[in-house]
Amino acid sequence: MALVERTNAREHSVETSAGTLTSMLWRRLDVPGHDCATCAVTADGTEIGGMAVFEEDGPTALHYTVRCDRSWETTEAHVRGWRGTRAVDLRLRREDGHWMLNDAPCPAVDGCVDLDLSFTPATNLFPLRRLDLAIGQAAELRSAWLEWPAARLSPLVQRYARRSPTEYDYEADLTGTSRFFAVLRVDPRGWVRDYAGLWRAEAVV
Repeated sequence: MALVERTNAREHSVETSAGTLTSMLWRRLDVPGHDCATCAVTADGTEIGGMAVFEEDGPTALHYTVRCDRSWETTEAHVRGWRGTRAVDLRLRREDGHWMLNDAPCPAVDGCVDLDLSFTPATNLFPLRRLDLAIGQAAELRSAWLEWPAARLSPLVQRYARRSPTEYDYEADLTGTSRFFAVLRVDPRGWVRDYAGLWRAEAVV
């Protein structure tokens, strides 16, 4: 299988017209919960907006918005809601290759162009569209990973290998010593429909 080094984004045009809206509903499999997200195409890029509701050390509801430019590189995100009785309000921004979390620099993830929100499968859409792998190709990248419930940004090395039109082998180096493996099943637009053991799509538009 060919390994394609794509740590930097290449120009990849938005294939759907501005104003296009798609949506997905997932059921979470490891804990009680659901996640619903929409993807809107704009003249400047793409925006995902969603709500994750789950039970993990208390009832949790997180509304998230993630924006990327026309090269599918993430530019900013906002996560707000609550966990138990505690409010959550996280603002993330990437400027000139540097990440900020609530206006605090996060040098550990400088240079990352992808943001991975650990509590939702929605953010896998952006790197899958940006990489645009052919069957048999693979790519390794380094993402800014918003860990939950720690609410901190950490570097996450990820590897996608496309095995068929609808399946990817996915690998993530979580801690430097712990690795996560899964088969991702996707729809033609890049939404993850099945994330082995973690999420499964229940409805899509």
